[in-house]
Amino acid sequence: MLQTGAGALGLSLPGWLQLQQQARADKLAVTGGKAKQCIVIYCWGGISHHETFDIKPEAPQGIRSTFSPIDTVVPGIRVGEHIPLLAAQMDKLAVIRSVHHESSAHGKGMFYNLTGHAPPAATTAANLPPTADQWPSLAAVVSRLRPAPRGVPGAVRLPYPLVDNGTLQAGEYGGWLGIKYDPIVLRTPAGKAWGGVSRTLGSEVLDLNADIDFERIGSRTALRKALEQPVSTEKDFTGFTHFRQLATDMLLSNGVKHAYDLEREDTQVRESYGDHIGGQSLLLARRLVEAGVPIVQVCCSAGDLNGGSGDMWDTHGDNFNRLKNRLLPVFDRGFSSLLVDLENRGMLDETLVVMLTDFGRTPKINGNAGRDHYPGVYSLVMAGGGIQGGQVYGSSDSKAAVPHDRPCRPEDIHATIYDCLGISPRTVIHDGLDRPFPVSHGRILPLT
Repeated sequence: MLQTGAGALGLSLPGWLQLQQQARADKLAVTGGKAKQCIVIYCWGGISHHETFDIKPEAPQGIRSTFSPIDTVVPGIRVGEHIPLLAAQMDKLAVIRSVHHESSAHGKGMFYNLTGHAPPAATTAANLPPTADQWPSLAAVVSRLRPAPRGVPGAVRLPYPLVDNGTLQAGEYGGWLGIKYDPIVLRTPAGKAWGGVSRTLGSEVLDLNADIDFERIGSRTALRKALEQPVSTEKDFTGFTHFRQLATDMLLSNGVKHAYDLEREDTQVRESYGDHIGGQSLLLARRLVEAGVPIVQVCCSAGDLNGGSGDMWDTHGDNFNRLKNRLLPVFDRGFSSLLVDLENRGMLDETLVVMLTDFGRTPKINGNAGRDHYPGVYSLVMAGGGIQGGQVYGSSDSKAAVPHDRPCRPEDIHATIYDCLGISPRTVIHDGLDRPFPVSHGRILPLT
């Protein structure tokens, strides 16, 4: 039977068994999720829950925020005073106030929140550079299980890769799925704060607004195909071939290139997001998922580079002024405009929007009027894609220091994201050694 069945297909026994296992995995991949695409808003550095989604006006001095709570459109749910536009959209939001983990370093916290798996326990370094033996990111897994149309990238990151103290951070890449599933990086082509900056921070950044001679590109591609001779097996350069073909398709086809051209957007809609890199990146994310990209991750900052202390959410000093005057206005305007825009276009029910971050900030205000790294409890937000808005899941204690009710972890957030996207968290994917792993060990939170 093995000789005639597997042999007739030109397969070895291991290959035949692998196909059977993959077929079982494909059956597990489908759930009743409504979302067809996902936008991840990543607050790099650790956004303070005390000043945004879990404000504690009754906390003692030294812990209590200088910001006041405000009512939202949902009775009983209050947020910080400097996100009034999101307060008006609370009927679309599910706020999760009981997320926690143990990793207080940016790199490890980011890795956990973007992969849904704890960082390697044996690693003592605060920063983890990307390697081929790490867990793939959420974006990479989604691109693996929800293939994009030809000429459309499976996953996109905007507007730059994440870096801490000069180290490119792990957690955003394909890991052991292979470089074919590395989300590509696109530079957002708008916003005064961008200022023509060309720094790529150690990762390739594609600018689709570059001057392109399309006739010449076609000729060069034809010439390369005529002259290219195999120098090794196809497997050795699959990743290179994949990205070269993808870049060519994106440059020569209209779908993604038109989505990238923000000048085509309605002026009123474009202005509603704000004339800064954070808001314009969120607008570009909406246009990219509309063009067929399954998942887009946006580093939502106020400025042009994520390494600047004024542009990321790492508020060790001057926490309140930085949030009030720079960070929260960009976040509030861009995030709320995205929700309104998706709803107006009839896309919100099929587009899952998720706000992630490294961790929260310490209850105690330090001597520099700042708050430090704190993974003990923090808040995340989900909307669209079947999520029931106007709700709060879980709670923290009176000082927003530990979970009080219904604690959850990053893996539970990921399980919920996959479920909303119609992917069972127990769907099996394989690493480079062909070992099977479920995409998530978490539990699905009852948010739909």
